[in-house]
Amino acid sequence: MEIDRPTPPEGAELTPREVVLQLDSHIIGQDAAKKAVAVALRNRWRRKQVHEDLRDEITPKNIILIGPTGVGKTEIARRLAKLARAPFLKVEATKFTEVGYVGKDVESMVRDLVEASMHMVRTEMESEVHGSARERAQERVLEALLPTPDADASDAEKERTARTREKLKRMLEGGHLDDRVIDITVTAKPGGMGGAPGVHFLGGAGGAGGMDQMGQGLQDMLQGLMPKQSKARKLTVKEALPLLEADEAAGLVDDEKVKTEALKRAQNDGIIFVDEIDKIAAGGAEGRRGGPDVSREGVQRDILPIVEGTAVHTRHGVVQTDHILFIAAGAFHVASPSDLIPELQGRFPIRVELSSLSVDDLRRILTEPQGALVRQYEAMMATEGIDLSFTDEAILRMAELAAEVNGRTEDIGARRLHTVMEALLEELSFDAPERDESTVVVDRDEVERRLAPILGARDLSRYIL
Repeated sequence: MEIDRPTPPEGAELTPREVVLQLDSHIIGQDAAKKAVAVALRNRWRRKQVHEDLRDEITPKNIILIGPTGVGKTEIARRLAKLARAPFLKVEATKFTEVGYVGKDVESMVRDLVEASMHMVRTEMESEVHGSARERAQERVLEALLPTPDADASDAEKERTARTREKLKRMLEGGHLDDRVIDITVTAKPGGMGGAPGVHFLGGAGGAGGMDQMGQGLQDMLQGLMPKQSKARKLTVKEALPLLEADEAAGLVDDEKVKTEALKRAQNDGIIFVDEIDKIAAGGAEGRRGGPDVSREGVQRDILPIVEGTAVHTRHGVVQTDHILFIAAGAFHVASPSDLIPELQGRFPIRVELSSLSVDDLRRILTEPQGALVRQYEAMMATEGIDLSFTDEAILRMAELAAEVNGRTEDIGARRLHTVMEALLEELSFDAPERDESTVVVDRDEVERRLAPILGARDLSRYIL
């Protein structure tokens, strides 16, 4: 089934309606949540148009998404960040501990967001110099294949070498030299991963981020003091070209520009998705008197200044969190948003409840999104030379079975479709390389034959579906 999808405007900010239309091509239903995040994204654009005197006073309206697992909470936030080309980070609230306890400190989420922003900006800037980097990489390959003559070489030899290099360049661009083995030298960061060789720092002990920051700072300092190292490798031309392109692109990009732009994006466009926030909410007033709920409330109080707006020191510079958009999510089966501390509640003024998925929602999820499960399995089987297809009745029956199992056991939303599809196509996936027939049509009877016995055995369905 082909779905008409809108094309995002080039070089223009998306309106809330356009954002929702784009999200519709990936996520089924949940219109209220889509509208909420679309308005939050548009408000960022509006803030940038406001006079500078008032701009800093306008802060994001953070959002809490309430709903069971598998209904699209994470996907909505992730797709929003991709649409906005904004740095995005997903964290789980349960991974953090309050200051003084062993575990991750809450400021690490901001540091990780900056790292994501650095990666995004560097990738963009390297793609801008891709053409120049490729030309330089090709020249290095040609130099490895046919070195430039010495300065005292005769003019005839230089001319002969130049003609040969032109021929080699045409062969290189045509892929005729891919299997030729050459020796290349590429720049290697000290320690392979950016740290000083033989020096490792353990951070995070005691729950405070100071040790983690200090360890990283010392590594950066030692890396700056040590000269860049080169690494010689023997590779085929096909293997060498991407490495040389990356090496040249890294040299063409200004690190200071990357850092400045990355910090700016993290501060003004960053999105942090805090999942499982309901797990750190105390389940009522009684739970706050002692026990593990003391630590939960401590984590909330540590998160509060990050959400309110504070300065966080990272390895790349200081980041102000005032304009970072926070989207929190949780099932809230036991606790409720009102069980969060009042100060934190006030920093999440928008609350949206996501509904459980109906049979029709599950049916549409199987076919309509750009990365629909049915389309994925058809594409994977095509790699084995098998033309796989599903009838509309089969797709409807799969949705009905997924909804039935969700109602009978734990409701895991659209994730149930993965287990249903795997159980349905297990035999085909195993036999695909040896099958003689090139066309396979899955109809309702095939779905019943493969899944009805599993569904009938309640104990078995709990583990398989």
